[in-house]
Amino acid sequence: MRAPFFTVMTPTFNRAHTLGRVFESLLAQTGVDFEWLVVDDGSTDNTAQEVAQWQQHAPFPVRYVWQPNRHKKAAFNHGVREARGSWLVALDSDDALEADALAQMQAVIASLPTERQAVFFAVTGLCARPDGRIVGDLFPKDGMDASVLDMVFRYRVAGEKFGCMRTEVLRRFPFPEDVPGFVPESLVWRAIARAGYLSRHVNQVFRVYHDSGDSLSRQGVDGGRHALGLWLLAQDTLCHCMPWFRYWPKAFLLAAARYTRFGMHLRHDGQALPEMPPLSGQARVLCALMWPVGAALYWRDRRQKGGPAGA
Repeated sequence: MRAPFFTVMTPTFNRAHTLGRVFESLLAQTGVDFEWLVVDDGSTDNTAQEVAQWQQHAPFPVRYVWQPNRHKKAAFNHGVREARGSWLVALDSDDALEADALAQMQAVIASLPTERQAVFFAVTGLCARPDGRIVGDLFPKDGMDASVLDMVFRYRVAGEKFGCMRTEVLRRFPFPEDVPGFVPESLVWRAIARAGYLSRHVNQVFRVYHDSGDSLSRQGVDGGRHALGLWLLAQDTLCHCMPWFRYWPKAFLLAAARYTRFGMHLRHDGQALPEMPPLSGQARVLCALMWPVGAALYWRDRRQKGGPAGA
């Protein structure tokens, strides 16, 4: 069977009521060779039945794979392994693609310089809300080639972004499945950037973002529910990203506060901090300076949850 150009991969868990929005947006895509891969992370609703109906009449291949509930990161890794397309679009089960988004992504890929194609990991564009408002910042320049680390720390571009990624690279940088619970996607994108890969950033809207009630942004820290993943992100900033300190010192000071804050959550819950590379002297100084801020935020979290603040 000939491989499609794109795999649109949707990890899902009990989202049968929103998957139809994904499917309808895929029906609007024209002139592009793609498959839709639904990775069901142990749903107990009628997800399988809904997908089976779409498989009967979709004008593109629809594939369905099921796994026991092991969190979105494991479903993402499963989908990357199963993907047949050379480029992967990871579309959440409650969002939608703009009409012709895939055609626009393919056009950008075709414009990448032939002699440097191997260094490009992704084409990254924008997200918009259903009313058309752009989520977060625009990129400093349309068609800008930069690493994820440069875009975050050097150019300070914030907000949800979206695009397509090279499948073969994703297979070499899987999400860590041995970390329980939430793992920030940034940990994977940063590791790919440190390996030398670039993204082409375009100020085109590819994804319509629907903010659901169970999203991480709505849940917040929830008294440390996501503490391990957020501590790992702070540790990654302080341990592996210090060369970018000169561009945005404030980001590293905030990471130092989060390092203390979420570390205190983990110790309160009886979790040992993972074995990680030691922080540099500069990073340890930042943590010492920001310890009072991190501790104050931890105590605030505990008060908001209604528990004692003592670790």
